[in-house]
Amino acid sequence: MSFADTGMVLDILRFSLHDGPGIRTTVFLKGCPLSCKWCHNPESQSYKPQLSFDSSKCTNCMECVVACPTNSLSSVNEKLRVNFNLCNACGDCVDACPRDAFKIYGKLWTVNDVISIVLKDHAYYKKSGGGLTVSGGEPMAQFEFTLELLEAAKTHNVHTCIETCGHAPTDRFAQLLNYVDLFLFDYKETDPDEHKLMTGVSNRLILENLNFLYNEKANIILRCPIIPGVNDTKSHLSGIHALTEKYPNLTAIEVLPYHSMGKGKAERIGLNFELSDIATTAPEQASQWLSKLKEYGCEEVRLG
Repeated sequence: MSFADTGMVLDILRFSLHDGPGIRTTVFLKGCPLSCKWCHNPESQSYKPQLSFDSSKCTNCMECVVACPTNSLSSVNEKLRVNFNLCNACGDCVDACPRDAFKIYGKLWTVNDVISIVLKDHAYYKKSGGGLTVSGGEPMAQFEFTLELLEAAKTHNVHTCIETCGHAPTDRFAQLLNYVDLFLFDYKETDPDEHKLMTGVSNRLILENLNFLYNEKANIILRCPIIPGVNDTKSHLSGIHALTEKYPNLTAIEVLPYHSMGKGKAERIGLNFELSDIATTAPEQASQWLSKLKEYGCEEVRLG
């Protein structure tokens, strides 16, 4: 078995309706080169398996402390404490806990094992126009596995999407062109300095890859996560409009309103969530963003 035959999979979601057209199976991979402050899947950023602990389920029975081989778990004032820095994600605490307070994010899967799950719903894909979506994290971060997964899907005539932040070598996108029917391409911030501040990287390579894919006549849905008080600025909304002017044949433009689900997930894996004071976007606010973009000239924009 080659290295490319296995990938670190975060989750596989069947009957997904929000990751491309029709009924889809979305395969979420771990690992991402970005560290977006608003990430709603912070457990997907690391390339390694991670322990998650839900304190609301814990009864402080301390069975996990006995089972833990790395001393990552301890009792402090009769309350369980987790040292995530010591944890090696072995999973012994998962087996020991009677309340399912622990879980491990990330497991190695083979391409064949993933495709076997994907093909279970082949009939639904045909009826609905759905298929496989590879998401993350960032699928390009596990490029060899992603490529083999997409190649396998196409051998079974499965429609394929990839959800990408666009931050990967351009030659890798070139290698995927024959195996991807639709790119769900994130556009997070117009200003390069602000983009780096918010995500940890510049948007230069991302824009180069968007330009490359468009010129290669790839089908692209531009997906724009909007976070209130962060990137809901006039300059960024104008920047979205400017891209639609530059690339008039984009398949669609979607606004993705912010959801605060990332806060709880981050806490459960021992991370600090910087935007903890920002609430999930109200529908009225999202409608205002759509109206503003349409005022600028983005007639085909929609909520994602």
